[in-house]
Amino acid sequence: MRFRIRHSLHYRFERPVFLEPHSVRLTPRSDSGQRLVQHSLRVEGQPSGRSDGLDADGNATTVLWFDDLRDQLDLTVTMEVETLRDNPFAWIITDPAVARLPVRYDAATALSLAPFLAHEPIAESVVRWATELADSVERATPAFLMALADAIHHGFHHVGRPEGDPLEPAGTLASRTGACRDTAMLYVTACRSLGLAARFVSGYSMHHPPEVTEQELHAWAEVYLPGAGWRAYDPSLGLAVADGHVVLAAAPDHRLAAPLSGTYRGTGVGSSMDYRVELQAAPL
Repeated sequence: MRFRIRHSLHYRFERPVFLEPHSVRLTPRSDSGQRLVQHSLRVEGQPSGRSDGLDADGNATTVLWFDDLRDQLDLTVTMEVETLRDNPFAWIITDPAVARLPVRYDAATALSLAPFLAHEPIAESVVRWATELADSVERATPAFLMALADAIHHGFHHVGRPEGDPLEPAGTLASRTGACRDTAMLYVTACRSLGLAARFVSGYSMHHPPEVTEQELHAWAEVYLPGAGWRAYDPSLGLAVADGHVVLAAAPDHRLAAPLSGTYRGTGVGSSMDYRVELQAAPL
């Protein structure tokens, strides 16, 4: 599929503030699953400087910096992306120790994947839930990944929540309610509880739950499988990701995949944000 996307972000401040450097992650990656055809980032009011590069997770990132006071920040990105993965199941696992749960990566792979593995204790409720799902599919890793996405899709109430960090995974599990970023982090955490390396993904999807009535930034998860590489699953939609999604950024922590991150100097200054995403399929 080919997508044409226009994404605008508008930030307003109650009075002029000094903007610290901001990192913009609104450039789709180019890899085996998608190809960036065209991309343009426009900033209203030229910044003092900008630099394009890759962040620590390999995401294309534009850093903007400023030397004046501003009461607004407006960004508009237009892009065209061709998605290439028509069969999300065309892979094999080459390491038998990862084919069944809990998984054990070889030492070299585990070192490379360290940021995407569990580092802090995971809530017992999430561990127990993930283990029960694994048992229901005889601890087969591929079957678990689909069962987990299906359980969240069919067993949770999906809501739209345009702002705020993801909820704690245990809270999302307890309420069986969440926005896409909440269920994505629950999926990531459940995978990590069984030894799987998993990461948070932000981007766009041609599809969305019926509770979401307008296009917006979407979130899902990727899991690392030797022989297959990073494979994506969308728990909001209950599917293995194919060519209906466009990836912007992926990271072990959702904050590192945010479309825009930065701070400003201004004591007691309120701010607001609004956005608009326009996405349409384009002829190849």
